[in-house]
Amino acid sequence: MVHTFPRPSEPRLYVEREPVEAACEACGSADVRRYRVLSEGGWWQVLKCQECLHSLERVPAPALGSYTPLGTTI
Repeated sequence: MVHTFPRPSEPRLYVEREPVEAACEACGSADVRRYRVLSEGGWWQVLKCQECLHSLERVPAPALGSYTPLGTTI
């Protein structure tokens, strides 16, 4: 079977980590970012300190990301 999508040109895949104006409760660092992670229980939208990796917030993210299966919005 031949796929129609191109192979990634980057050697590694990564997620964009959106900077957030907040301070870490554990270490006081101002380097806090929001991004999606795959962990036990599925996908999560997290707010994490980039210095000590303390989680300030963790909420379930859509299981399929931005993909909406046909027929689920009818």
